[in-house]
Amino acid sequence: MRLRFIGCMVLGMISVLVAEDDPLDTRSLLPKQQATFVTCATTDLTKSLGLWDVVMAALCNNPQTKIAWQTSLYQASLVGVSRSAYLPTLSATGSVLKSESSETKSGNQENIGVTLSYLLYDFGKRDATYDNARALLDVALFSENGTIQSVFLSAIQAYYTLFGSNASLEASLEAERSAMESLNAAKTRYSVGTATPADTLQAQTAYSQAMLNRIQAEGSVKSAQGELASVLGLMPDTTIGLQNPQLSIPSDTFEKNIKALMEEAQKLRPDLMAASAKIKAAEANVKAAKADNMPTFSLSATSGHTDTVFNTSQRTSSIGLYVSIPIFTGYNTKYKVQAAQQQLKINEAEYEKLSQDASLEVYKTYQTLVSETQATRTSSDLVASAQASYDLALGRYKAGVGTILDLLSAQSALASAKQQHIQSLYNWYITKASLAKAMGSLDFSTIKGQP
Repeated sequence: MRLRFIGCMVLGMISVLVAEDDPLDTRSLLPKQQATFVTCATTDLTKSLGLWDVVMAALCNNPQTKIAWQTSLYQASLVGVSRSAYLPTLSATGSVLKSESSETKSGNQENIGVTLSYLLYDFGKRDATYDNARALLDVALFSENGTIQSVFLSAIQAYYTLFGSNASLEASLEAERSAMESLNAAKTRYSVGTATPADTLQAQTAYSQAMLNRIQAEGSVKSAQGELASVLGLMPDTTIGLQNPQLSIPSDTFEKNIKALMEEAQKLRPDLMAASAKIKAAEANVKAAKADNMPTFSLSATSGHTDTVFNTSQRTSSIGLYVSIPIFTGYNTKYKVQAAQQQLKINEAEYEKLSQDASLEVYKTYQTLVSETQATRTSSDLVASAQASYDLALGRYKAGVGTILDLLSAQSALASAKQQHIQSLYNWYITKASLAKAMGSLDFSTIKGQP
């Protein structure tokens, strides 16, 4: 009976201690803003989505952001594990024995005991373990931020790629109509005897090629639609209504000192900050490994009660200071320290490589953006001149003073110019977001004002 009473009391204490989901408040270390990306409402697909809506839907529903958030929660729990080492531990033991003997009295024997233990000092191992866990949480948080920016960029790319594919399809349809008009003109001239059969065959070939280009453009649209749906965490065949963006020829107001951009990236990029946190974690791990070879000092107190088969009872209690001194561990500690030191060097080398890669990515993306800016302006002029050339060639051919080769050449040049202009325009907006991602500063301010 006494054992059952003590057991119920201990269980009651345990239930109180574990009732709190986060007693050490480790989740306060997690940014609230990042938590909103995995707890936001489901996207309303009955409405037409703008770029802002598409990005938010991707951050809310893409599995990558959920995985990154759960990883951060996992690392926060490990911080709680390391914090628990600063608290005492309480344990209870109990047993009931039934004893039978022909020489002594038979009966039950009950034993109960409670032990309190507390680590007083371990030459910094406990502190180093906590520092390691805290640094690894920083690694997870910076990596999560990097994942958020990657999903952000994927949403922008998928959004503009779909509109670029739609625009390419429209250009292909227009090219097909132009090819049909050229074919009809060739047939008309052939019927009145002012053109050869070769003109009709060449025009027919150009028309068939235009049809093939249109079919391929339709396939690209379907693929782009599936890609966008996948980025939003939806099935690829999901129908998504989108608001048409009103894009204009970009200006060069973004141009800055490239060296300043690379320096800014060194401060802002999440992968670099995660790599820096890994170095701190490795340094703490070295300290913890070295502390394994040092003594530990603990305080322990026990209290127990025993009821014997002879209806006698015995109470015991003790309190004392315990010292544990490692003498020989089979070189375990030595190699732990060496492994931790090598891991630190690896992390430092990885940071140096990431730093170089970051600068190169910023540099290349910036140069691409400069090129895309110039391309959008030039391609706009190219479309205008190609349109004028085609109109002239078509008029000359219908009037009987131009050749079919001149007409088909002008027709092909016009189709190519329109495709180049469409791609350069949408690529500019994608590259602009890519530059922000390369610098580690991609957020909603990047797409502010973009429909």
